[in-house]
Amino acid sequence: MTLMTGKEYIESIRKKHMQVYMFGKKIESPVDDPVLRPSLNSVRMTYDLAQQPEYEELMTVTSALTGEKINRFTHIHQSTEDLMNKVKMQRLLGQKTAACFQRCVGMDASNAVFSTTYDVDQKYGTKYHENFVKFLERVQKGDLTVDGAMTDPKGDRSQPPHKQADPDLYLHVVERRADGIVVRGAKAHQTGFINSHEVIVMPTIAMGEEDKDYAVSFCCPTDAEGIFMIVGRQSCDTRKMENAPMDTGNPEFGGTEALVVFDNVFIPNEQLFLNGEYDFAGVMVERFAGYHRQSYGGCKVGVGDVLIGAAALAAEYNGCAKATHIKDKIIEMQHLNETLYGCGIACSALGTRTASGNYLIDLLLANVCKQNVTRFPYEIVRLAEDIAGGLVVTAPSEKDMRDPKLGKYIDKYLCGVSGVSTEDRLKVLRLIENLCLGTAAVGYRTESMHGAGSPQAQRIMIARQGNLEMKKELAKAIAHIDQ
Repeated sequence: MTLMTGKEYIESIRKKHMQVYMFGKKIESPVDDPVLRPSLNSVRMTYDLAQQPEYEELMTVTSALTGEKINRFTHIHQSTEDLMNKVKMQRLLGQKTAACFQRCVGMDASNAVFSTTYDVDQKYGTKYHENFVKFLERVQKGDLTVDGAMTDPKGDRSQPPHKQADPDLYLHVVERRADGIVVRGAKAHQTGFINSHEVIVMPTIAMGEEDKDYAVSFCCPTDAEGIFMIVGRQSCDTRKMENAPMDTGNPEFGGTEALVVFDNVFIPNEQLFLNGEYDFAGVMVERFAGYHRQSYGGCKVGVGDVLIGAAALAAEYNGCAKATHIKDKIIEMQHLNETLYGCGIACSALGTRTASGNYLIDLLLANVCKQNVTRFPYEIVRLAEDIAGGLVVTAPSEKDMRDPKLGKYIDKYLCGVSGVSTEDRLKVLRLIENLCLGTAAVGYRTESMHGAGSPQAQRIMIARQGNLEMKKELAKAIAHIDQ
């Protein structure tokens, strides 16, 4: 096999027949839509970099299944080095796109499902692991992009799935046949579904016996019959339709989220990874969440690198780069960003081998990593906005700048230091706006809070993994308490 190029990837998505809706209408060609195309470009970068020799070590790896060279996003981690290289790769892609490049979810889902299906088979004698390995071999050989779908709408969060007023608020099995199952429900906040060839669906919470119809995991094409998606709005998303790239801040790259509806979708038996084994729903969720929380120690750091650089440029263009308080703020931004990276590397370095053979990160440190991601990017954003100044939110549009009458006044009154054009000054401020205010970035500030689970979800895992009883015994030993 050969790795796909970015151009080949885009054409492969063009051949898909996905049902995509946005702004109240069906999008006939999502690949060419100006609002959606930047998110496709972000995924394209995962293919482009894999073709470049200087990034080969991070972007590609030898498959443990086929022995062939594959994109790391389709890999099953075989060592702690693999886990660390994953984080390094994600930082690189964040630096290159300043957006969400979307393949992380499928990579994290693959590794969680790989070990979980092995464990399920050991207990119940099922063939889910065999199903998954066959699926993954096809993904690796085709260099496919895979989405991971975990988050259900949830409805009344005080009630488990089987007690919801509407049973479809959690995706579930509505019919079991000799050759497969039929599922109905939805998956919310789906990053990259629209740009993926396949999807891995997983349960979203731990479940009891009464929820066994909701304990389901499978793969299917993103354009399978019965699947359609409703693209979520982003702040200032219609700027992409105005033919004014400067106003978007990041004219080439971006992210997309969608509500994906599964309206009586048939899933053949050979595509099943979990089908009623409710005692393993929580295991799959915990492992996926751990991998994905590790991911944020890479991707958010890479985007943070871009924001820090943009803030430093803004300070230069404003003529205040040498001010002590500006230098101190940029140092603080770097300190916070590198702390996140340190967490991502640490939970990788302390990873351990599972019974299935792949490597799992240290779950405690992965959750600590993501807990910090729910906080530090907000402070980095605050400092960037402080450094940039109020023009971040008051700058005129690109069309005003291009206007024969108005442009000369914008150039005259919104200039900064000599030697830097007003246009370049406004470009970097628009980039800061894009990252700090969420103007179509989908990948930094708000996603840092809610992506891979809410802050409380990580705190629950930290409490569970923190081994408080052991710490009490340490204190007793030091204090000579015999009780």
